Amino acid sequence: MGNGRARGIATEDHSRIALDVRCWVSRLLEIESPQDLDREGAAKAGWHSAMFRLVQFWNSDILGLSHTHFAKAPEMAGLPLRAIAPGAARSADHTRHHIALRLLPFVFVLYITNYLDRTSVAYAAIGMARDLGFNDRVFGMGIGIFFLSYVALQIPGALLVERWSARGMISATMIVWGSLTALTALVHTPAQLYLARFLLGAAEAGFFPGVIVYLSHWFIQEDRAKATSNFMAAIPLSLVIGSPVAGWILGHNWFMVQGWRWLFFLEGVPAILLGIAALFFLTDWPSEAAWLTPEQRQWISRRLAEEKPSNRQSFTLGQAMRSRPVLLLAAAAFLDYFAGYAVIFWFPTVLKRQSGFSDAHVGVLGAVPYAVALIAMLVNGWHSDRSRERRWHAAVPLFIAAAGFMCLISLPSSTLMTVLFFSMICVILAFLPAFWAIPTEILSESTAAVAVGMINALASVAGFAGPYVFGYLHTRTGSLIAGFGILMFCTLAAAILMLLTPVAARPRVSEFIAS
Repeated sequence: MGNGRARGIATEDHSRIALDVRCWVSRLLEIESPQDLDREGAAKAGWHSAMFRLVQFWNSDILGLSHTHFAKAPEMAGLPLRAIAPGAARSADHTRHHIALRLLPFVFVLYITNYLDRTSVAYAAIGMARDLGFNDRVFGMGIGIFFLSYVALQIPGALLVERWSARGMISATMIVWGSLTALTALVHTPAQLYLARFLLGAAEAGFFPGVIVYLSHWFIQEDRAKATSNFMAAIPLSLVIGSPVAGWILGHNWFMVQGWRWLFFLEGVPAILLGIAALFFLTDWPSEAAWLTPEQRQWISRRLAEEKPSNRQSFTLGQAMRSRPVLLLAAAAFLDYFAGYAVIFWFPTVLKRQSGFSDAHVGVLGAVPYAVALIAMLVNGWHSDRSRERRWHAAVPLFIAAAGFMCLISLPSSTLMTVLFFSMICVILAFLPAFWAIPTEILSESTAAVAVGMINALASVAGFAGPYVFGYLHTRTGSLIAGFGILMFCTLAAAILMLLTPVAARPRVSEFIAS
């Protein structure tokens, strides 16, 4: 009778008790060795030992699992939560997916708009050269001067997101830069182009580092590179969409206004509208998210807190300038951006001059390398998260791009081969998600905010140097070989620097158990 009553109780409460115990076990088993325990006293170690024995007893007599699972506790420490607590894992996965579906599509659209506005001058240059007589040196300066003001306000922009409001900062920058992009349609002289681009850089400065820091407020390390790759996939996708659209607009003069002026205006208006929408749609912190349940808010906040580095001291700009990891990342990003921006801004002009095609056809062909880059970026970000490895996933795309530059220099050129080799080169964009997952994984919040701003600021100097140097060399030599050679060297050097970057430590939860 007693045995039957006990069996009834066990049956009735089995699911609830099993889930509670397995959730605790999943935490307990993340202790990899007795040395991981806090050594404040023998009593605490003895308590943990007793808990292991209790779990073994519960496991064998009630839950029906094998003792061998606990004999291999250290090996199980690396298993995801779903391997031990399926119910809790499903709830956690639901929270992660809910956050991703809420934030990533909207932020993705914002970045598409950002990159369309920033790079619209690449295709507008074709029409401006025809209508205003601007040469390559003028375009190189106009493209590059954007990054002077962009660099100057990178770190303040990132810190404003951390200390003020991501929602407010992102909204304000979008409204201002959209207005400035539309006003660029009014330029008639090189000086006006330089002024418009300089102000646009100042307006956009806080957006990118702000979003990188913002994503670290919402996505755990397991998801961060994937979230970043989904966000940064907007770069190649904006160029896939923008290239044929820009080529089509360039070929039309509505109401006696040149196509390139319409291009600036039509790409500026969406940024203004989306900036207003961002103010109402985005949420700064999980604790403020009314669209999550209390349990979901508590879970994501706790997981993010567990993953924060234990070193929490304040981090100044001077310390960032002396930090070897930060300097390595900044140097690698500088070299990558030097090559990347030179390609993005000059590829349409190079293709137009080599092929002689119409503006619309150049726009369609120009989309092909970025379609390849989009696939490479998504796959690379996914695999980086799956393997929890960052350095090689950042370095390999750079090696592929270097090979593409070598082919452009050494092999005979044709329109088809040029598109093919530029497709290899544009794989350089797959470097971004793995790279930008590194700072927020190895640094604390305030440190990451300063470091991300500084890295992107120093790297963005290349946004000025790359296009300007490439245009200058082409004007002086009349050939693309010198420019391609420098870009090949930059990509090789950036790949080597990435392999010298320290490996990010995996998150630990022993502090959570000790508390």
